[in-house]
Amino acid sequence: MTTVNAYVNYNGRCQEAMNFYKENLGGELNIMLVGDTPLKEMCPPAMANQVAHSMLVKGSFVLMGTDMTPPEGYTKGNDIALSVNCSSEEEINDFYNKLSAGGKIIDPMKQQFWGALFGVVADKFGIVWMLNFDKNMQQ
Repeated sequence: MTTVNAYVNYNGRCQEAMNFYKENLGGELNIMLVGDTPLKEMCPPAMANQVAHSMLVKGSFVLMGTDMTPPEGYTKGNDIALSVNCSSEEEINDFYNKLSAGGKIIDPMKQQFWGALFGVVADKFGIVWMLNFDKNMQQ
């Protein structure tokens, strides 16, 4: 089943924000730091304790967050993206091609270290779409 979730950039305060939401909303929180991922090779040492990815899940409620700054820098307004968990490789390719038409490719689609096919595009309206397909999650 295809799902869409909010993905929020907290500009260095992700851990604080996600812990706040967990305390107040409940759920299970998973936080992945830059220093614990292959991203540490591409980022300055000062980013080791920044959040690469986090996810708070309570039933069907999912909130995702990061401290990773977009290529154009952090500004209010570009701090939220739509994260789409696709249900097939065909679907992710279709979404990727259609949403990037007239827009721009931010992160080309490729297999990622977490095991999913992933790409990021901005559509012609400037909305950022994070597209993810993990075939292991479909089984």
